[in-house]
Amino acid sequence: MRSLARDVRGNTLAMMAMFLIPLSGLVGSAVDMSRLYVVKARLQQACDAGALAGRKFMVDPGPTLDSNAVAQAQAFFGNNFKKDVPANGTLGFMNTSAVTFTPTRTSDSQVAGTASASVPMTITKMFGTNAITLNVSCQARFDVADTDIMFVLDTTGSMACLPGGPDSCGTGTSTYVRSAASGGVPGYAGSVGVATNELMSGGSNVSRIEALRKAVLSFYDTFAANADPSTKIRYGFVTYSSSVNVGQAILDKSSSYLVGGSGSETQMYQSRQVYADYVSSTATTSTNNGRTFANCNRSTRTPSATTTYSTSTGQATRAYDSWNSGTGRCESKTDTIIPQYQYNQIAFDVNSLVSGNTVTDPTKVQGQTTQWTGCVETKVDNPGATSFTISALPSELNPDLFPSGSTRWWPHLQDLTYVRNNWNNTNIEYSNGDSPNYNYNYGVDPKVSNNSQLRDGGFTTCGKPAKRLGVMTRSDVYNYVYANDFVPMGGTYHDTGMIWGTRLIAPNGPWGSDTAAWPNRLTPNRVIVFLTDGAMAPNSQIYGMYGVEAFDKRVAGSTGGNLTNLHNARFLAECSAAKARNIDVWTVAIAPSANAQLTACATTSAQALATTNGNGLSTAFASIAKRLAMLRLTR
Repeated sequence: MRSLARDVRGNTLAMMAMFLIPLSGLVGSAVDMSRLYVVKARLQQACDAGALAGRKFMVDPGPTLDSNAVAQAQAFFGNNFKKDVPANGTLGFMNTSAVTFTPTRTSDSQVAGTASASVPMTITKMFGTNAITLNVSCQARFDVADTDIMFVLDTTGSMACLPGGPDSCGTGTSTYVRSAASGGVPGYAGSVGVATNELMSGGSNVSRIEALRKAVLSFYDTFAANADPSTKIRYGFVTYSSSVNVGQAILDKSSSYLVGGSGSETQMYQSRQVYADYVSSTATTSTNNGRTFANCNRSTRTPSATTTYSTSTGQATRAYDSWNSGTGRCESKTDTIIPQYQYNQIAFDVNSLVSGNTVTDPTKVQGQTTQWTGCVETKVDNPGATSFTISALPSELNPDLFPSGSTRWWPHLQDLTYVRNNWNNTNIEYSNGDSPNYNYNYGVDPKVSNNSQLRDGGFTTCGKPAKRLGVMTRSDVYNYVYANDFVPMGGTYHDTGMIWGTRLIAPNGPWGSDTAAWPNRLTPNRVIVFLTDGAMAPNSQIYGMYGVEAFDKRVAGSTGGNLTNLHNARFLAECSAAKARNIDVWTVAIAPSANAQLTACATTSAQALATTNGNGLSTAFASIAKRLAMLRLTR
C-alpha cells in the first residue's frame, strides 16, 4: 500500500480532469464572444442598409416615415440579416431570435433605426449562460444631388453656319412672326422678328444652332438616364446676342424693377422728334383767283394742327394766297409739307409700353404703332472700367441686385431708336422727312421703303424670351429649342448672356426663390452651361443692352477704349461672380479649342470644352450631364 501511495504516475490524469472544466469555460467563452462580435457586426450592417434604403425611398414629407419607406427599410434589413424578418421571434443570422428592426423619421428628415437580436450561447450554455440580446442603432443620410441647370446659349448670326466652317455663310435673312407660346411680354406675341437663314445641305439643316438643339436634348436625355429617380431637376434658358429678352421674367417679380413700371415716367433714348414743318415743294394752282390785294391773305393748312400730317401720305398741305406784284394779281398756291426731324436724346413716357399696350410711335407721323417686345437696357455705373471687385460689383453686374431708382432697367425699343448720319458725334442733327439713306431707324417702318437695314443686318435684335428655372419635361425642352423664335441673329456679347444667366440662378437675388431647396431637401447644385461659337464681337453701332455705344458711351466712356477688352472684362467678372456663389460653370465652344476667356470663365479648365462638329457638341453636352447626374451618398 505504501508503494501505491508513493506512485504518482497517474496524477496528471486527475489534474487534467480537474482543469478540463475551467478550460472548457474559457474556450466556450472565446467561441461565444466571437459569435457575438460577428452577429453584432452583421446586425449593424443590416441596420445601416435598412436605414439607407428607407431614406432613399422616402417620399412623404409628413412627420412620420411613410409605409413604402418602412417596407423597403425592413426588406433591406432582412436581406442583409440573411432571413426575412416579418415579426419578432423569427430566426435570423446564426440562429438569432427575437430579431427586431424599427426605422423612424428624424426631425431633420433623415431615417434612424434601432435593431436587436437575441444570440443563443453554444458552449457556455452548458454552464448556464443564457442567450444575450444585442442592440445597435443607425442613421442614414441619403443626399440626392438636386440640380438647377441654366443654359446660356449663343444665338447670334454665325450660329446659322456650319460647325467648323466660317462664321459667315451668306444665307441671308428672313422675317417670322413670334408666337404667344414663347411666354414673353404682351407685345412679343405677333410681333415680327428677323432671323439669319440656317445653312442647309441636301435638304438637311447642318447649322450650328441645329446641332445645339440636338445637344440640349442629348443633355436632357443623358441626365434623366443617369440621375436617381428621386432627383429634382430644374432647367432654365437664356438666349443672348447683343441683348436678352428678360422683360417677362422681370415683370413676374416686380414691375417696379422697370422704369415706367409703377406709373407715368420718362426715359431717354437716342431718337428723333418732329421739330418743324418743311416745305418740300410749292405748286401754283391759280394765277388769278380774283382777290384784291387787301383780301389776298388766305392760308389753310391740312391737317390744321402744326406738325401733324396725313396718315396715308406722311405729308401736309398748306393752301394760301400770294400777291404777284409783277402781274398785280392774287395767286393761289399750295405747299407740300413734310416733317423736319430733330435727332437727339429724347425722353419718352414708357409706362404704357411696360404695361403691355400698343402705342402710337411718337417718332413717326403716319400713325405707326409700336410695342415693347421684352428686351431691356441697363445703366453702367463706371463707364470705361477695366477691372472689377467681385465683392463690390457695380449694379449692372451684381447678380443680387434688387433694382430701384437709377439702377432699374428700362425697355429696349428698336422702333424709337435712331442713329445720326455721322457716327462719330453726338451733336443734334436734322433731316427733312424720311430718307432711306440718312439717319436709320433700328426698327422697321412698313410705310417707308428700305428703312430696316440696321434691323435686318443684325445691328439690333430681341431674341427668344428667357425661361426661368422650373421643372421641364423633354417635350417642354424640345418645344423651347425648336420654337420658331429660337433662331440665330445679331452680334456676340458674352457678358450680356452671362449677366442674366447668373441673375436668374443666383440664390440671393430677385429670382432666388426659383432656385431654393425643395421641401425637406438639401440646397440644389447650381450649374450654368454656357455655349458659344465664337469670341466676343462688340460693335459701337449695335443697339443692345448697353444702348448705342457710339452715342451712349456706357461701356467705353467718353474717352473711348477697346470694346472687346472692356466687354471681356465684364464677362469674366460675371463668371467670377457666379463661381463666388457656388454656381458650377461649364463652357462649351464650337471651335477648335476654348479660348482664354472661356477657359477662365469655367470653374476648372477641365470644364471648358470645345468641338468643331455637331456630333461632338452632343457628346460634350452629354458628358456634362452624366457628370452632374452622379449621386452624392453619405451615412
